[in-house]
Amino acid sequence: MNMLETVLLVMHLLVAVAICGFVLLQHGKGADMGAAFGSGSSGSLFGAAGSANFLSRTTAILAAVFFASSLGLTWLSSHTSGPSGVMQQGVMEKMAPKASELPKASDIPATPGAPSAPTVDPIKAPVPPAPPAADGSKSGEVPK
Repeated sequence: MNMLETVLLVMHLLVAVAICGFVLLQHGKGADMGAAFGSGSSGSLFGAAGSANFLSRTTAILAAVFFASSLGLTWLSSHTSGPSGVMQQGVMEKMAPKASELPKASDIPATPGAPSAPTVDPIKAPVPPAPPAADGSKSGEVPK
């Protein structure tokens, strides 16, 4: 499956580049000088009927191939067992250190001369009470 996925991905990229090239080669409806003076195409939505030339037909075929290859890549990536050749890990998996690489609390040296703080679990640590409000402050008068 890995070889098929690679071939499909290369074809997908080549078709995308070809679509960009064919779209850039085409000229718009307003590109003719006569269109500026009212002698443009008829009132239909896409111009005169039957005006599809080689470039527009090729672009449509390449677009259909592009969509089909997109669907094929999606299906292949969802039906592979294990990591594929294209995407072996996610970005977060590449960036995050492994559990064996993390330093242990016993490995961190104590700073000489600094008092040792008691070890407190931050999840179970008690929340200190709020300081009393200053005289004349309305913050202590919030209704509950």
